[in-house]
Amino acid sequence: MNAIILSALSGVVMMFSGILLSNKAAIKYLAIAALLVLLAGNLSQTYGCFTINVDTKDLLAFSKFGLFFNTIIIVSTLVYFILSGSDIEKVGEDVAEYFALIFFVLCGVTILTSFNGLLMFFIGIEILSIPLYILTGSDKKNLKGNEASLKYFLMGSFSTGILLMGIALLYGATGNFGLAASGAKSAVMGIYSAGILAPVGLVLLFIAMAFKVSAAPFHFWAPDVYDGAPSVFTSFMATIVKAAGFFAFIRLFAAKSEDLGPSWKLLLFVMIVATLFIGNITAVFQQSVKRMLAYSSIAQAGFMLFGLYSSNDFAKEGILLYTAAYSFATIGIFAILVKMKDYSLDGYNGLSKTEPVLAATNAIFFLSLSGIPLTAGFFAKYYMLASAVKSGSPIILVIIAVLFAAISVYYYFKVIQAMYFKEGNSLTIEPIKSSFKFSLIVLAAIIIILGIFPTVLLNWYYF
Repeated sequence: MNAIILSALSGVVMMFSGILLSNKAAIKYLAIAALLVLLAGNLSQTYGCFTINVDTKDLLAFSKFGLFFNTIIIVSTLVYFILSGSDIEKVGEDVAEYFALIFFVLCGVTILTSFNGLLMFFIGIEILSIPLYILTGSDKKNLKGNEASLKYFLMGSFSTGILLMGIALLYGATGNFGLAASGAKSAVMGIYSAGILAPVGLVLLFIAMAFKVSAAPFHFWAPDVYDGAPSVFTSFMATIVKAAGFFAFIRLFAAKSEDLGPSWKLLLFVMIVATLFIGNITAVFQQSVKRMLAYSSIAQAGFMLFGLYSSNDFAKEGILLYTAAYSFATIGIFAILVKMKDYSLDGYNGLSKTEPVLAATNAIFFLSLSGIPLTAGFFAKYYMLASAVKSGSPIILVIIAVLFAAISVYYYFKVIQAMYFKEGNSLTIEPIKSSFKFSLIVLAAIIIILGIFPTVLLNWYYF
């Protein structure tokens, strides 16, 4: 409860800070301070030190798994503010409002990690989504951004309609909005007692959530939206928002997986393979690094779907580790991308000669996304694949995932090749500050530490 209330209050404070503070840098530091308060509040509830007691009438249920996921999300947002906060200031004049919207997104995230019914699930999804429509079109002078915002809003509204219809059908089948009644054996009994309402409702919920996390074949909006939105906000959308969507997806369907039988596994099998195929194969042919990262995020969604497919302890640990590894690496890559004049592969030519620190840290981030050993991405992928093996899934699914991971190495390494082995005049928009370089080095070191000792994160979860 602490995180929900504090994130909402922080959003309100950031809104009014725009009136009181004229210095954009001061607004950024206020946002970082508010985020630290949010982190402290969440940790105090996680370890039972202090909790704001609110009678939610069982609409919310707080678990250590959800609270720990909140911690990873808040820390990732803190990294995002530190690395990209100054770039948020450059998007437009409404800096305080941008930070406020991000805090409101975090409020939606914290609801999605603790919802105990379809009603709060829907509220969390909408609180998460609506500020993103605004952030996507925040650069009003950019026609591409306006197009992306409109497309995101229309597609998001359409998926919300599907989500509401699914919830309505499940309510008709079970008589309430509770997760137990809509998810476990009672929902399956509802299939027989209420006819086709429950299965159709579950399918509609599945489609709506697949859209939210950009899983194939409902991924079509993601490349255009990620490419058109200001790069600094694409970083936030492709990491923290996507991870939260997956957590909600897994939490919503965890109780249903066993009761829905083999058809559920088959549906997920096809979706995982399609997501990995479309994301990786399409990314190979991209010349824009930003668009390549958009398709890469779809491919990463394919690996995150293993958490939904397996639903065991390995999957829980995997989604925590994957969220941290993927978010840290992608936030670092986008922080560097924003500094570049040219987003194409040629724009990275010779970066190691002009900015060796940026090139070295960028290489580590790409190695992590590739799943190369000694980086956090390796164990993140390992835990996801191990969860599938532990659940008794067909070994062919794991083999397919490994093959596509190998394909991803090709397009990630194209950027590394451009930075180190191609001649060019790679220029950044402005001189890079030493504090920015230091932050990148620290982030790269964290990724390597997690790649060597993943138990640093997982032990913290258990103890």
